[in-house]
Amino acid sequence: MLPAYLLMGALAGFLAGLLGIGGGLILVAALVWVLPQQGVPESAVMHVALATSLASIVFTGLSSARAHWKRGSILWRSGGRLIPGVVLGGLLGGQVAARLDGDWLRYGVAAFCVGAALQLLLGGPKVSDARREPLTAWLWPAGLLIGLISALVGIGGGSMTVPLLIALGATPVRAVGTSAACGVVIGLASALSYGWSAPADLAMPSGSLGYIYLPATLLIAMASVFAAPHGVSLAHRLPGAQLQRVFAALLLLVAWQLVFLR
Repeated sequence: MLPAYLLMGALAGFLAGLLGIGGGLILVAALVWVLPQQGVPESAVMHVALATSLASIVFTGLSSARAHWKRGSILWRSGGRLIPGVVLGGLLGGQVAARLDGDWLRYGVAAFCVGAALQLLLGGPKVSDARREPLTAWLWPAGLLIGLISALVGIGGGSMTVPLLIALGATPVRAVGTSAACGVVIGLASALSYGWSAPADLAMPSGSLGYIYLPATLLIAMASVFAAPHGVSLAHRLPGAQLQRVFAALLLLVAWQLVFLR
């Protein structure tokens, strides 16, 4: 599975830099196909896919956030108001997910993808002021919800953070950069929660930490760290509206794959 994990990581890293999503949605969709071949029990495949995706997002997000930081496209004050909520939400989400059936998680991820895609395609104001930095007090509770849902669907939260910041007046590329930074914190909190929530009698393959399959995490992370800066470079060349359409199309594709390609 070495080539498969490296390919997943490269794609996830590129998308993290381009769209600020940490590649989590792509990783979950791919891992549900690969993990059964690694000896992961069928009943735990969705949980392990989510946990492994979140753990790898920590490294992917770091690479992407660093590249965005160098280009000055992170809204640090907005991110600072989101982070306390996303940490708490990520910790809670991992515990909730451990108690849900895998099919509930699968269809929940798909429904979330469709909703986020429609929001991007149909909603949101056009931004004219590139200096706008959202600082509303609602960012803290919004962060709590983002962290909770992100843990449940195995993502870095970009599919919620990006539309939220755009709706509040941030430019798309700065929303993507801020999302990448927040994704690091979401991935870390959620992965820790998944790590300690797996049943003690779960027959996981060697190299696992709770629901996290570490060999996949490390290989995905290695490739994603190198690919993320290339996605950042493209994000700064694409018009904001085009960036949103690319993001929406990706979300719809992932939803279709989760529902129809079992």
